[in-house]
Amino acid sequence: MQPAVRWRPFAAPSGVLSGPTRQIADSFSSFQPPSPLCRPEETAQAGDAGLNVPETEIESNWDTVTDNFDDMELKPELLRGIYAYGFERPSAIQARAVVPVIKGHDVIAQAQSGTGKTATYSIAILQRIDPSIKAVQALILAPTRELAQQIQKVVIALGDYMNVDCHACIGGTNVREDMAKLQDGCQVVVGTPGRVYDMINRRAFKTDKLKMFCLDEADEMLSRGFKDQMYEVFQLLPQDTQVNLLSATMPDDVLEVTKKFMRDPVRILVKRDELTLEGIKQFYIGVDKEEWKLDTLCDLYETVTITQAVIFCNTRRKVDWLTDKLHSREFTVSAMHGDMEQGQREVIMREFRSGSSRVLITTDLLARGIDVQQVSLVINYDLPSNRENYIHRIGRGGRFGRKGVAINFVTSDDIRMLRDIEQYYNTVVDEMPHDVADLI
Repeated sequence: MQPAVRWRPFAAPSGVLSGPTRQIADSFSSFQPPSPLCRPEETAQAGDAGLNVPETEIESNWDTVTDNFDDMELKPELLRGIYAYGFERPSAIQARAVVPVIKGHDVIAQAQSGTGKTATYSIAILQRIDPSIKAVQALILAPTRELAQQIQKVVIALGDYMNVDCHACIGGTNVREDMAKLQDGCQVVVGTPGRVYDMINRRAFKTDKLKMFCLDEADEMLSRGFKDQMYEVFQLLPQDTQVNLLSATMPDDVLEVTKKFMRDPVRILVKRDELTLEGIKQFYIGVDKEEWKLDTLCDLYETVTITQAVIFCNTRRKVDWLTDKLHSREFTVSAMHGDMEQGQREVIMREFRSGSSRVLITTDLLARGIDVQQVSLVINYDLPSNRENYIHRIGRGGRFGRKGVAINFVTSDDIRMLRDIEQYYNTVVDEMPHDVADLI
């Protein structure tokens, strides 16, 4: 039985779009994806893509803003790597956070997705470590294997002229090879908590030379799922280790937790009202029943020319179910979630980054920090179960100031969460019309 009223974007005659559907089409037609050869994180446009946050929107106990890499007193080899990577000048978070980290302060830094947080601590780490010492001097923890591998690539690229080794210590890889690499010696380790803890316990990862500890996506790392693992690792580190936290969101409960293991930290926080990502148009589609979401998605899939899109579901089972349903209707989509083998996940991400796969269905595994610059559309098939993840999800589109669209499928059960998201981020998510033909 068909729903009495359902959003049908193709109510307009073939080739004619109007109203918000026209707006979406315009957003995609004006979106200019970078060359697939772009590096996986930051690009040369980073400093000029709307990333400079006005001072009134920053809450900080650190007053210095260094808006030129040449003024940061960096090693010549590092400076060369920064410019070779494509940077021209620091983004807002880099201009504020790089120097205090280099000076040895504990730092809590928050900035919007796509503003160069990874390079912020990567630059500081590369400045502080001694390349002549073949021992781990900096540890970066990330919530997912994919993010850890992405961070590793950034560190290697920025340190290209420094003779620095950076090892990704992640689950799903060969334990013996992991141990051998660590025992051979490397200056930087980026990893996931479980494998890092295992390597330290096996004495393959020696921490006696460690001086820097960074948590990427810190709010996730300090949440219920990761907090115990993170503490286990932290307790095995030297007492005087510098601690740095970076994330797009910093809830009050996370800031409270940091008091337990940070010493008088420098705080660089974006006011919550400024968190909503500029350049991303946000809409919601009212769907009367959960089972009607699939037809709505199929209509949307056939309507809009997509550069690349990410579709978020709340569970791994839903990802598999939706992927099977779309395949049965002969739509080409890929899927990725945490139950998959590491090798399979790497192949899927490689295909998506290269553009050979254009639509990826996933859980919040991909919401944290993964940067695929061609993504122009994010669809929340399910609204996130917590409001903090909303900005991480929609931040997959509109990277570095480019245009993007976020569309949320909302049932009557989701209205309360949508209103909560709007209030939390001080934003308005506009409704899509049920019948675009009425606007012609």
